[in-house]
Amino acid sequence: MAKITSVDVLQADLKPKVKRTDAIQSFETQETPIVRITDADGATGTGYSYTIGTGGSSVCRLIDDHLAPLLIGREAEAIEAIWRALFFRVHATTVGALTSIALAAIDTALWDLRARKTGLPLHRLAGGAKEAIDLYSTEGGWLHMDEAELVEEAVKAKEAKFGGTKIKVGRPHVAEDMRRLALVRDAVGPAFEIMTDANQGLTLDEAVRRARHFESLDIAWFEEPIHADDVGAHRRLARSTAIPIAIGESLYSLSQFKDYLEAGACSIVQVDVGRIGGITPWLKVAHLCEAFNVPVAPHFLMELHLGLTCAVPNSRWLEYIPQLDLVTTAPIRIVDGRAIPSDAPGLGIDWDFAALERLIVHRSSHGAAPGLVPPL
Repeated sequence: MAKITSVDVLQADLKPKVKRTDAIQSFETQETPIVRITDADGATGTGYSYTIGTGGSSVCRLIDDHLAPLLIGREAEAIEAIWRALFFRVHATTVGALTSIALAAIDTALWDLRARKTGLPLHRLAGGAKEAIDLYSTEGGWLHMDEAELVEEAVKAKEAKFGGTKIKVGRPHVAEDMRRLALVRDAVGPAFEIMTDANQGLTLDEAVRRARHFESLDIAWFEEPIHADDVGAHRRLARSTAIPIAIGESLYSLSQFKDYLEAGACSIVQVDVGRIGGITPWLKVAHLCEAFNVPVAPHFLMELHLGLTCAVPNSRWLEYIPQLDLVTTAPIRIVDGRAIPSDAPGLGIDWDFAALERLIVHRSSHGAAPGLVPPL
């Protein structure tokens, strides 16, 4: 094993590739905290996480002031011990988004370092369960899109051999949501999946009402219908409908997922490596779901989640929502609507540091051998 000698911290701001709106918000920019960890052997791992427009500078400050200094001199291979030490160092700010996002950037860097040093791709290092994962598209279903555009994008996804498309719901009246969904269903037929996502925008009674209407369209799932903190409301909703209830992108700890699973309040788990605090807790959630016979279909970060969904046996879908191709040298490989993970050692992300350099808004270095990415 080799000790950590330096930690470098970046923030790069990536503009959304398309306009993205849902029932409660708009995706302003992908603030991307990036951490690079170098060990005494000279090996480096790169990790990252994200926000959708606010908090990125606070995440970087948390890493700079409280987390990165604790990494210097630690054995890089002791990933579990490091994660727990960092978690308890900032225990007063957990469980919460900013701390989880900060931990995720560090933890994914450590996993990238481990994978590169062992010569294995993430999907094999973390389990090696699958060689590919089914894709569904999110980019063609945003709430602001008109009906013709929704239909056009869904048909394109089907022609690309994707397995489904996600349509945002939460228009002022259920009749509006139903018209939009029905037009898509008519266009793609019964064998193509339609996922719906309310982004926590509904009350329990309205979620029950809309689920009752959505059942006639045989939708694949009803995602985040109610505020994520309310396990009881999700349990009541799940008991009222045959539609699978999907949750997870707004949960930040293993225990929160345990509460949902024990309550029978969900049947699809969308655990997000950037929100849960990294690969280390992501894998724990995935295996916990396996014990409950519940599939995982992670939220966002498709480039990183590709390796993870192929690592575990109970993964079902990968969300196609590209963003990192702005700062990588190659997109993910897709064959017949399925994503295939890279066999290169590491996370499977080939960063274009020259492109990244132009988007950096924060840079700092810690340790004996600083120097994240030389200015290019």
